[in-house]
Amino acid sequence: MEETDTLAAIESILFAAGEPVDVSRLCMALELDRTTVDTACQRLADAYSYERRGLRLIRLENSYQLCSAPEYAGLIRRTFESRRPARLSQPALEVLAIIAYYQPATRAYVDQIRGVDSTYTVGLLLDRDLIEECGRLAAPGRPIQYRTTQNFLRTFSLSSLEELPELPSISPEDGQIIQEIQAAVAQLQSEGAVNT
Repeated sequence: MEETDTLAAIESILFAAGEPVDVSRLCMALELDRTTVDTACQRLADAYSYERRGLRLIRLENSYQLCSAPEYAGLIRRTFESRRPARLSQPALEVLAIIAYYQPATRAYVDQIRGVDSTYTVGLLLDRDLIEECGRLAAPGRPIQYRTTQNFLRTFSLSSLEELPELPSISPEDGQIIQEIQAAVAQLQSEGAVNT
């Protein structure tokens, strides 16, 4: 398969999917190795960016997705204003940040750090597909553990969790943890989150 055909095939697959596609699925479909597919995706991403097109190809850990260019977010919001979800509250952002930094985390752990019940907020984040269940803790009652989703990465314009702002090395039992998490959330919001 020629390079032009490979780029067009990747573009077609990602457009049709409408959601992140794991790179292994692309490799299997195109019968190409991982390095070739990653290189082709990077070339396609560079072309979209260089040509200042309305689309971008983003990497989300081991997946790729086509999305709209961030500079057109305002126009897109105005066009689909009635479909736009409500912004997340400060408590929701706190719970989301705690789960992002300490995942997998149980609701009881989140409650312990925040000092308040987070049942409603965890449910809200599950409904918005920002967190998901990822198993149960091997402890009495076997509480559900939560982790962030690919939608979380996309919402905050992150390629992977390694791009989260660093927290100072303080223990969760320290009284300043909430202030540090709030500062990290503020930094995330200022670095380009669109739908928070």
